Amino acid sequence: MFKKYRVGEIKIKELGIWTVFWLAAGIVVAIPNSTTVVAKIVGIGRGADLVVYSSLAIIFYILFRVFNRLENIEKNITKITRELALKEEKKN
Repeated sequence: MFKKYRVGEIKIKELGIWTVFWLAAGIVVAIPNSTTVVAKIVGIGRGADLVVYSSLAIIFYILFRVFNRLENIEKNITKITRELALKEEKKN
């Protein structure tokens, strides 16, 4: 991820999100009971349940963002297609 950031493929925000994700994953692997402690604080019974709930929430958020981006791309394609069709019509 750092290499992608250096060459400009990702932004600093994305680098930060991935860094936090991998640090959290490393902590969970190194200290398995950490999820149970956090789950108790949040009011969830088991650490595994916390991981599942968090994963589902993240997946739904990502799906929401992907669908929004896809809708914007479709709108842009429609706009470009209309503009090209009007230019072609003016030529003929």
